Amino acid sequence: MTLTDASARGRHLLIVDDDDRIRELLKEYLARAGFRVTAASGGAPARKLIQSLSFDLAVLDVMMPGEDGFALTRWLREQRGPAGRTPVLMLTARSEPGDRIEGLKLGADDYLPKPFEPEELLLRIEAILRRAHDRPASAGGPLSLGRCQFEPDRGELTCDGDPVRLTEAEVALLRQLARTPHEPVDRLELARGSVDPSGRAVDVQVTRLRRKIEDDHKTPRYLQTVRGVGYMLAPD
Repeated sequence: MTLTDASARGRHLLIVDDDDRIRELLKEYLARAGFRVTAASGGAPARKLIQSLSFDLAVLDVMMPGEDGFALTRWLREQRGPAGRTPVLMLTARSEPGDRIEGLKLGADDYLPKPFEPEELLLRIEAILRRAHDRPASAGGPLSLGRCQFEPDRGELTCDGDPVRLTEAEVALLRQLARTPHEPVDRLELARGSVDPSGRAVDVQVTRLRRKIEDDHKTPRYLQTVRGVGYMLAPD
């Protein structure tokens, strides 16, 4: 049974696209799949919705007049509390790898080029929501990472006692590494089920996490690269 079959009902999605036809088609299709769907025609109305409502995932078009999807994602990740961790799936006619990497750097969880099959969009939404809500069976206690601390059960990172914003993809990656501290995890294993099975998305997320955790992200102490294998979390 898929996530949509079992528990889509009640999951609230935000669709942001300036194309009226696409926006309404997506709203209708995802509503039929069992989701609650709210739609916005651009960045300004989307911001108002995000500030007043709670969403489980946002689907953002990149190419919009005024504030584009990149700028909206950047703003979203700057928000405090659950809003700042809302999973983001970006839709765009741009297919260049540089645009996709830019979206991931800003904190997007997935990136789907147009044109696309609605079923593929639905499957990607399901995959993101599974990652966002998965809880490891035995994650153990908090892990000390120098001035930072990561709590796998709650998916929370604090540094110097202050909460640090993480995307759901970053939380999922840290949890995977936290299951086997001081042991290397294969890069492709970390990438399995991610937006890019080649591992490039994992590399982007590791770079972002190092900037949040490490005193010097260029010489990481806690989130280490294991040559020829992948990455390893090395808590105190």
